[in-house]
Amino acid sequence: MQTSQLIAFVVDKIDDMKAKDIVQLNVSGKSTETECLVVCTGTSNRHTRSVAAYLVVEAKKAGLHILGVEGEKTGEWVLVDLGEVVVHVMLDESRSFYQLEKLWAA
Repeated sequence: MQTSQLIAFVVDKIDDMKAKDIVQLNVSGKSTETECLVVCTGTSNRHTRSVAAYLVVEAKKAGLHILGVEGEKTGEWVLVDLGEVVVHVMLDESRSFYQLEKLWAA
């Protein structure tokens, strides 16, 4: 799957779970680890975990390889690593504190 298709897949799946404020950040020239970050907000710890878990299940169904999942125990910030795309599902407080969009825009 090409990067653009993977991004569209990810955005579609997290949108299915009603994630809020979905943002795509192209970091291809800034990171050697990934091409794109997708950042979204969950409404509660349970919601962030559910969004990430649904994405993982759907990615596996599509034959994608999950490189890692972090943060699913607390649910404040759940990261799903799909290689070319890394997904950050965050609570609003965590997203405001870490400001990933601002960090990667520099």
